[in-house]
Amino acid sequence: MPIPVPQAILDALTDVEMPRLPPEPAAAGAVMAAGMRIPVWRAGCVVIGSGAAGLRAAVELARRGIRVAVLSQSAWGGTSACSGSDKQTLHTANTAGHGDDFDAMAAAIGAGGAMDGDLAMIEAVGSVRAMASLQYLGLPLPQDRLGGTLRYRTDHDEVGRATSCGPRTSRLMVRVLADEALRLGVPVFNHTTALRLMLRGDRAGGVIAMRAHDRDGDNPLGLALFSAPTIILAGGGPGELYRDSVYPNGCFGVLGLAIEAGLDLVNLTESQFGIGTRREGFPWNLSGTYVQALPHVHSVDAEGREHHFLAEYYRSTQEMASNIFRKGYQWPFHATRMLDFGSSLVDLAIAREGARGRRVFMDFNRNPQAVPGDLPFDLTRLDDDVRAYLGAAGAVQDRPIDRLRQMNPLSIELYRRSKIDIAAGPLEFAVNNQHMNGGIAVGIWGQTSHPAVFAVGEAAGTHGVTRPGGAALNAGQVFGTRAAEHVAARGAVPGDDPDPADLEAALAALLSVLRADSPLTLPRVRDEVQARMSDAAGILCDGAGVRAALEGARALNASIRASGIAPARPGESARALQWQQMALVSEAVLTALDHYITRGGGSRGARAILDAAGAGLPMTANGPLEDLRFRLERPEDRARQIVVAAQGDGFRVSERPVRQGDAGARPFFERDWPAWLTGAIHDRQEGSP
Repeated sequence: MPIPVPQAILDALTDVEMPRLPPEPAAAGAVMAAGMRIPVWRAGCVVIGSGAAGLRAAVELARRGIRVAVLSQSAWGGTSACSGSDKQTLHTANTAGHGDDFDAMAAAIGAGGAMDGDLAMIEAVGSVRAMASLQYLGLPLPQDRLGGTLRYRTDHDEVGRATSCGPRTSRLMVRVLADEALRLGVPVFNHTTALRLMLRGDRAGGVIAMRAHDRDGDNPLGLALFSAPTIILAGGGPGELYRDSVYPNGCFGVLGLAIEAGLDLVNLTESQFGIGTRREGFPWNLSGTYVQALPHVHSVDAEGREHHFLAEYYRSTQEMASNIFRKGYQWPFHATRMLDFGSSLVDLAIAREGARGRRVFMDFNRNPQAVPGDLPFDLTRLDDDVRAYLGAAGAVQDRPIDRLRQMNPLSIELYRRSKIDIAAGPLEFAVNNQHMNGGIAVGIWGQTSHPAVFAVGEAAGTHGVTRPGGAALNAGQVFGTRAAEHVAARGAVPGDDPDPADLEAALAALLSVLRADSPLTLPRVRDEVQARMSDAAGILCDGAGVRAALEGARALNASIRASGIAPARPGESARALQWQQMALVSEAVLTALDHYITRGGGSRGARAILDAAGAGLPMTANGPLEDLRFRLERPEDRARQIVVAAQGDGFRVSERPVRQGDAGARPFFERDWPAWLTGAIHDRQEGSP
């Protein structure tokens, strides 16, 4: 018999309150620069970002005696605290029922290609420590009565290594880490937007930021300097890059900061797209049990007419319903799953409905409608894997909403908290951008191409073409810890402030973007960047379209360099600078994508590369989609990564082979212990970007 979950438990796992921040420490002094009096704070390491990865790094630094400062545009307001799906996951590693090991998990993490083998192994090995330490801090990961971790299958994970404490898993992670950071006395500087990295030689000088509450007559923009010899970038991915996005509003990430600092970026061609509710309302991924409950999916045109559009793509009711279900653990769009009537045909159909101006809904009060001419929907007429799963879950109720309530009542509560009752009416959704798999190139300690700068979390380009669902949360915890260990081992004490001439030059570069007389406004830049990326670099793209988009991005950046951006008021200055950086990120992504397509790269992961001569041809119930022929992936591309870095007013592009890792290499205690004792494991060596 199903065990009803009391409302109080549902409330506790859905309404996750975050801790109140204590008062910030006073500035250590001030400097005069660009005619302004700028307050200065000093630390051994500055962490940019207050999400799960950044807080992990801050906690581990503080535990090791490093004076750390966390800069946050909006404390507890980033991606890990505010977004997710119905089952966010943290990988459990070697706990699969039929046996597992780190080699197998590393192979699964990097199975899509374009990922370094040593980074995949680090994520696998570190996952046990990451999960155990989160449990120690109070993360309520579920267990069975014998103490085993409850697990399930997720995207690109056929074994079932994932676990979850509900739709707010990553927010709960942020909360327990925030509690620990505050207990350790880590200062979190809220409403502090990092805008420029100060680097000189092998050391960092610090970070220039804007803080609204520091604006006064001597400092009208609220500029601030955080002086530190090391920096950890943990501010997430470029959530504002796409119009069709499931990121919370205001998630700009730190890739623009990295570009302007001259850091190498890698795998910018690789993202994740999938179904979710739009960011204008309550943005959330619709993976897991939302689709496994088998709601009816339909569209509505401008005249209010309803269309059963999936019936145009699948040959039978059973085939259609089974592939709706598979979106639960095959959530991201993948080009090859458009073939053979696979699950990504669902994404394709939804995207095409949106392009026709129709709104798409899932209705949890109706079962899937029958494909015309076929038998009606029946839980006994589903593919074997689907029928077995629903049976094991006890989800054999008559209506989708009742099946959803049986499998995951938290998923209903989550939307109800945002005043959306999916038990009462249909839920509108679309295909959205969800995650950047590429990012800043890092080595085995999270170190970037600059030895004093580290990147962790979504900011780091540790992922390849695909990644198991939830592996990003694990990666942020693992590399947040490793970056802190490396910084502490090398020593990081507050040092000299940046050279005054360097500070003046950095401020001049920032201020040159802010031009009251510029014809470029924030809304204009935003709309141009987001429309270009969503229309030309979404799940369907082609060489000519990407090249035209790249030329447009280059032209926009040339205009910004020439004319700047006009903020409507002083309080928009930080936003204007963030959109200037987002325009650079757009050009960097399109540069990498153009390079990949021009050299014959095929469809994989995030995108189908359309090509009239392509061998990939999606089939539908009504015949082939000739206009959507696409190139297949070339196997050799899995062994390479595309590296992009700023050069002059543009970008240089190169390729490098992935580091395969040595599966035969095994540690040996007596041989390897001295390297640990002396700190030699932290020497810059193989595994550096």
